[in-house]
Amino acid sequence: MRRALVAGFVVSALLVVGCLAVVGLRVQQVHLAYQLERLHRERAEMGVVLRQLEVEVATLQAPGRVEQRARQLGWSRPTARRSVWRASTRRAAPGWPPPTRAASPHCRATR
Repeated sequence: MRRALVAGFVVSALLVVGCLAVVGLRVQQVHLAYQLERLHRERAEMGVVLRQLEVEVATLQAPGRVEQRARQLGWSRPTARRSVWRASTRRAAPGWPPPTRAASPHCRATR
């Protein structure tokens, strides 16, 4: 009789532990489902932002927009004469190409 009581207690304890494990897993599943839903929502919002930024980049890169901004800055189109002159003198823009590491005034050359 005592042996049956101990066996019943052990079986009951195992059932309780098993039920608690199932409940714990279910709680974790619900938590992960909410987290997944939040991440899907954030991804959709980021997709909207990405599309808006792509439209903005395309607008800013439009040739008409670039020309308008260049005129605002006082730039003008290069004439054929200026283009030929630049090509014939083989001059690059000031500061280009960048100085090499050994020629840089901020670096000490090791000898």
